[in-house]
Amino acid sequence: MTTSFGLNKIAISMINKLFIAGLSRQAAQILSGEKTQLHQDAEKNLQLLLQNALGKLNLVSRDEFDTQAEVLARTRARLEALEARYQTLADEVEKQTR
Repeated sequence: MTTSFGLNKIAISMINKLFIAGLSRQAAQILSGEKTQLHQDAEKNLQLLLQNALGKLNLVSRDEFDTQAEVLARTRARLEALEARYQTLADEVEKQTR
């Protein structure tokens, strides 16, 4: 399935998994220099914890955010133009009814 921004949800999921794996690996390296079984278990648990926590957030990519900001700016400009036109028409109607 593709999002409205052309991003494949599987691709987003893979990016998130790679990010989480890297983050948990870095945290595990800070905790210990050696990869013992306990260390590997802690790394796996930390990765699952981070994946679960980040999965609950409503995050969007920078490209999605920028696209939505552009859409909002265009919509705002159109609304202002319509409001100005409405006011002009309302003023004309007001003049004609006097």
